[in-house]
Amino acid sequence: MTNHSEHNAPLDSLDETLVTLRTPAELADALPYLLGFRPEESVVLIALHGERGRFGGRVRLGIPGRAEDWPPIAEQLAQCLVSGCERRGARPDGIVAFLCAEPVGAESGRQVMERLRPLAQVLRTACGTLDVPVFEVVCISAGHFWTYCCPNTQCCPPEGVPLLRPGTSVLAAATAYSGVQMGPTPREMRARLTPWESAAATDQEAALDAAGMAIVRRILEEDGHAEVAADTLDLARRIMGRMASAPLVTGRLEADLQDDELLAHDEAAALILGLQDRTTRDQAAEWMEGDAAAPALRLWRALSRRCVGAYGEHAAAPLSLAGWVAWSLGDATEGQEALDMALCADPRYTFAQLLQQACSGDLDPEPIRRCLRKGRTGRDTNEVQAELPLPAKPMDSAGEAVGAAPRRRRPARPKGGTGPRATDRPSTGPQNHRRTTRRGTRNDT
Repeated sequence: MTNHSEHNAPLDSLDETLVTLRTPAELADALPYLLGFRPEESVVLIALHGERGRFGGRVRLGIPGRAEDWPPIAEQLAQCLVSGCERRGARPDGIVAFLCAEPVGAESGRQVMERLRPLAQVLRTACGTLDVPVFEVVCISAGHFWTYCCPNTQCCPPEGVPLLRPGTSVLAAATAYSGVQMGPTPREMRARLTPWESAAATDQEAALDAAGMAIVRRILEEDGHAEVAADTLDLARRIMGRMASAPLVTGRLEADLQDDELLAHDEAAALILGLQDRTTRDQAAEWMEGDAAAPALRLWRALSRRCVGAYGEHAAAPLSLAGWVAWSLGDATEGQEALDMALCADPRYTFAQLLQQACSGDLDPEPIRRCLRKGRTGRDTNEVQAELPLPAKPMDSAGEAVGAAPRRRRPARPKGGTGPRATDRPSTGPQNHRRTTRRGTRNDT
């Protein structure tokens, strides 16, 4: 049984600020600040260390839709958190779990809580099997929270307790004072990577059909494979330079729209199909640090949005690259979302499988970076920097500072229609004549 009056969990933040959380209400309010974003449809485990319950490592995963998947997922999350803490030298003394989900249809927040009660129980069992107790399990839904560990209806009534008003807690004030900003939600991250569903998607799919015919014809020529690979990487460099030199705009939506305008349909098609080659993709993955990383991430996001219609499976390559670069730059949350989406596009994509396991396991990306750096041996590593007019500090297009071999898949052949004819060489500038939008926050059609 949890005694809420004695629960004492200090939070170490920036500038060594110490914030103490004592109640489930404060724990529920703290979750977005602990993760850096507000989780959606997620199960979160946070490690506690020492007598005062200092927060440590944390893991998050989307709640599986099938209840039969809950026990193995709970075991995987518990093992991942405990082993990650042990690698850092401190086995957790306890765990706090959160279940975040919104009502579906006419469902109430209380019904969500009851629906997820079995998940709370298997989480406690999985952690207990590893000899790490779960001190609290909090369900957050419909602006309220419930605790599964306190039977006292006076402090934890059946109808739930309203969440604190955002920005009014001590932790919110400490976070603001430290200059920490809340990151995008998982839904917002996915919107930046989701293929278009607007009218422009038809033109993009036609460009992919045409590029498929052109690339297949070139690969069949003598030395054609090497020429296609070289042209793909050269085109990627030029577009990265184009994006890096574009004026900075405010907001993620506006930044993505600008990047969409800077990338022509035929250019996107040539890159998407060219990146299906493993060797080409691996060389592109080398743009994971330094001044090239930020524009590379913008390009991979933009290409992921262009894998429309019948080319959805082709998104595994740019999504994997986006996830890898985001993780390499320190954003494991976006990295995980992109890699999860890559495996949804192609569950057998080995590159994404390996990266996803490492990223979700909270491993250091530096060993992978070292392997990719070795791959540059014998090639001109100064070419990228010479061709890209990059800013002094890596910034994304919203003005924010950016701080294993899969099977080879041949380019898709056209579906039989007669799309617009593509040249053998991609064009050197954008040719989009309409402002493109995409699903979610950017698609109004």
